[in-house]
Amino acid sequence: MSLGRQTAPSVQMGLGQRSAFRQGGRRGPCVRWEGGPACRPSLGERQVRCSACQAGARLGQACRGRGRRLPPDMLTIKLPQLFDIHQVPRVFREDGIISGYRHPRSSALDCILSSFQMTNETVNIWTHFLPTWYFLWRFTMLCSSLDFLNESYTWPLLVYMVLICLYPFTSSCAHTFSSMSAEARHICYFLDYGALSLYSLGCAITYGAYVMPDCWVNSWLHQNFVPIAVLNTLICTGLSCYSRFPELDFPHWSKVVRTGAFVYPFLFDNIPLFYRLLLCLGDSCSHTEALSSHCHHLLFAFLTCFLFASHLPERLAPGRFDYIGHSHQLFHICAVVGTHFQMEAVLADMSSRRGWLSAHSALPSFPGTVGALGVGILLNLAIIGLFSATLLWAPNGALSPCPPNHVPSPRRLEQKEK
Repeated sequence: MSLGRQTAPSVQMGLGQRSAFRQGGRRGPCVRWEGGPACRPSLGERQVRCSACQAGARLGQACRGRGRRLPPDMLTIKLPQLFDIHQVPRVFREDGIISGYRHPRSSALDCILSSFQMTNETVNIWTHFLPTWYFLWRFTMLCSSLDFLNESYTWPLLVYMVLICLYPFTSSCAHTFSSMSAEARHICYFLDYGALSLYSLGCAITYGAYVMPDCWVNSWLHQNFVPIAVLNTLICTGLSCYSRFPELDFPHWSKVVRTGAFVYPFLFDNIPLFYRLLLCLGDSCSHTEALSSHCHHLLFAFLTCFLFASHLPERLAPGRFDYIGHSHQLFHICAVVGTHFQMEAVLADMSSRRGWLSAHSALPSFPGTVGALGVGILLNLAIIGLFSATLLWAPNGALSPCPPNHVPSPRRLEQKEK
């Protein structure tokens, strides 16, 4: 047969033909070749093509409904249902927030999925999760330019950078998983308070090393600044965790205790900075670049405290700021921006005062920096464990004396939707 007149073979599907291909005792799809004997492929090629035909037939049966069907909702993700304030127990309610609440017995997967839908916690989660990566990036850049392992002068900065990465991440996790149960909510915020308390310890360590006024260097306060700060972290964590127990019966008292628990270590940590600012009023200040960043940090710290205590603007217009713009979201943003300015101020003081501090004071020690952080972590974990054990061993409803409103279970919600 000439190449110009060669007839291409065609494939036809059929059952019960003479050239039926049997496999495993079953009669499979038949292949009949046209074009004469010279156009017939070899035995191995016929087997490969017949197998392809069988696979195509099975796929066609599945498409026509004769085979196994995939569940229609296999590739769909159901986002958790949201509730209004009257549908959740009192322990989950927030002042001025009317809607957007998650199920109070959500699973861990539901909590993670809820971070990708708009709830009254979504912005709280992301306003601390994203800054965590920013601070980690800054920490990585500093690791490439500073010798944290061998240079003891940088150890206070090392502690500080670890803690400003830790506290926003812990806060983001607390807001993510706080709707698993009432007990889980309290424990999540116990850990959040502990991370904030350790952050205040990191501020004290860096302020004692880099921000202390010249005339206070080697004084009694300078030598005991870090040990007092360790004690302050215990007071801060203890009071803030305790404030959750009388929260339902005495909400105003609980708020005052919790606010004071964080204001007290903040004021102590900034005593050296306040003194330096007072010196600037007398035209005897130095390192104006660092002090400018310190002032910005203090401004945002004041805004953070005000928003945390006032619950504005949602208190003025309940329901208007449920998803975007309520006080806790603004509180997170101000806290992160203030931490950014504080970090820049610490870096400026660290570099500009290095020569003078190295000549007039002892270099930071391992026990006074990393050792103090380790002690603070252990003691704070012990306090959190004590409060968590008290919470879990207490009779049911110890933290929620009023019976919670009826909330349908996730299974009932699914049945209702069907």
